[in-house]
Amino acid sequence: MCGFAGYAGMKEYDASVIRKMTDKIRHRGPDSQDAFVEGGVGLGFVRLSIIDLEGGSQPMFNEDKNLVLIFNGELYNYQGIREELIQAGHVFTTHTDSEILLHGYEEWGKEGLLKKLRGMFAFVIFDRKKKTLFGARDHFGIKPFYYYHKDGTFLFGSEIKSFLAHPDFQKELFEEKLPDFMTFGCIPGEETFFRNVYKLLPGHYFTCENDKVNVKMYWEPTFDINENQTIESVADKLDGVLEDSVNKHIIADVPVCSFLSSGVDSSYVAYELKDKVDLTTFTIDFVEQKYSEAPHAKELADELGIRNIGRKVSAEEYFHDAEKIQYYMDEPLANPSANLLYYISNRCSQDFKVALSGEGADEMFGGYNIYHENISLGGYQKLPKWFRKAVAKVVTPLPKFKGKGFLIRGSKDVEERYIGNSNVFKYEERDAFLKKKYKSRNPLDIAKEFYDKVPDLDDVSKMQYLDFNMWLRQEILLKADKMSMANSLELRVPFMDIEVFKTARTIPAKCKVNDSNTKLAFRALADRKFSKKSAERKKLMFPSPLPNWMREDQYYKMIKKEFKSETAGKFFNRKKILQLLEEHKEGKVTHSIQIWVVYTFLMWYKAYFINNGDLDKIEADCAH
Repeated sequence: MCGFAGYAGMKEYDASVIRKMTDKIRHRGPDSQDAFVEGGVGLGFVRLSIIDLEGGSQPMFNEDKNLVLIFNGELYNYQGIREELIQAGHVFTTHTDSEILLHGYEEWGKEGLLKKLRGMFAFVIFDRKKKTLFGARDHFGIKPFYYYHKDGTFLFGSEIKSFLAHPDFQKELFEEKLPDFMTFGCIPGEETFFRNVYKLLPGHYFTCENDKVNVKMYWEPTFDINENQTIESVADKLDGVLEDSVNKHIIADVPVCSFLSSGVDSSYVAYELKDKVDLTTFTIDFVEQKYSEAPHAKELADELGIRNIGRKVSAEEYFHDAEKIQYYMDEPLANPSANLLYYISNRCSQDFKVALSGEGADEMFGGYNIYHENISLGGYQKLPKWFRKAVAKVVTPLPKFKGKGFLIRGSKDVEERYIGNSNVFKYEERDAFLKKKYKSRNPLDIAKEFYDKVPDLDDVSKMQYLDFNMWLRQEILLKADKMSMANSLELRVPFMDIEVFKTARTIPAKCKVNDSNTKLAFRALADRKFSKKSAERKKLMFPSPLPNWMREDQYYKMIKKEFKSETAGKFFNRKKILQLLEEHKEGKVTHSIQIWVVYTFLMWYKAYFINNGDLDKIEADCAH
């Protein structure tokens, strides 16, 4: 695991430029740092040593030194590919997974290589003779990849902050993206809050030659539902494929641990690990015990006979570190659980370099509570659509009453009512909270691009497909990588495996949700492994005392200060956002998520546009 940064262009720079770029991401790889510079190309690398601790340094070369590689990730099937390449005559000089990319590219070319890879990865290969760059990102987007392209300068890397150190990078806020952020709490799609900075999307690769950058998709998640399956038959299939995935994800030359919450996902990972490694698990805890998952995690740990260590989080540190956490995030992310991931990663990294976690199970197996909705609305939606629309039109202007939401949502198809797990400021109201009127897209139009690709899927699978392409990419995997790597910890996610997906893509809705539970087939499998109490426990999604913390004077005043600031006045209707805060403080209604979206943006803006991405200044700012 590591981080990389690079540039390509007509101008030539000495090695100090690429060194400064990788200095900005040294947290991703504190064990070593190196670079390659030739002409207008610079490739920099920082390493967190996991496999072949002595021989895996990068940038890495092929036999004739013509190809140069920088790579971030883990390839879980590298041993088999390595043997195949040796049989084809390739000579290896290391025992790392990285080296198969160089020889595989020589042997099979771009898409031929990518078809063979199983793992999490982002990499770039430079051909010194042809003066071309080729790079790719893994199927699901577990590992980040950003690039900047303007005026003959092409920058790329694991984190945007590395671009700040390049003399040709023009830092500019892409202010028009603010409405999207207000809705989703992140920026969907390939664009970012930095103008001309893009994400290389999951399942995509790029080529760069003569300042022309071409991006192409090599894989996308598609469903092939098999309705003949039962809950038990799916559980049987998952049993083998999940054990195999965990076995692949523990390949390392350093000890491995895991995160453990009260949910079935991380519990299952811990169960699979307990007989394979000397397992220690880590759990988020709170001073306020009613929010804590630690007692449930400890209960399961005792049941499985494994160690469990809790990491208590306080309101003081949560708010104290808000700006620093958004700095590490690169892209502002308003998911409150990101801070918790930061703290558990920090504790874990004191003893380990590699941890396994349960991200992705909900998207794979149908785990979100909203997926129940097709069942709860099912009977009503059998009525004619014109009738349901008429009822909704009548009740919409009426005062709130029990069942009003049901009648309104029941009048809509899934494409009209579901834009993904994030829907913070409703489209109809968000502009009132902004200082300016921006030209922006309706969130339904953003979601429609994905729904249009899967018109024949059932409603549950449609929601899964949307979350695969939005929520999972933009929130779940983003915070998993950034918060773990901020603490020099490699986080592996065995549910997010291409072989697991081959089974998950066939699961019918009846094996995912019913009127009382989610992830039915997966829970049935978990029932076989550990207590039904743990297997059936409802998903809590990192519960936190944040709504109550915001009502405490100390943190209420901290937020209020930012909401009244000159920066807030540049972007937001201060009267409206302060009204949200006051109503929340008084306990009239809970606005914690909306408040956190605004506050998160202000913290991120302060980190990058006031403190200019200078970590020393950011930490000094946090101290005050």
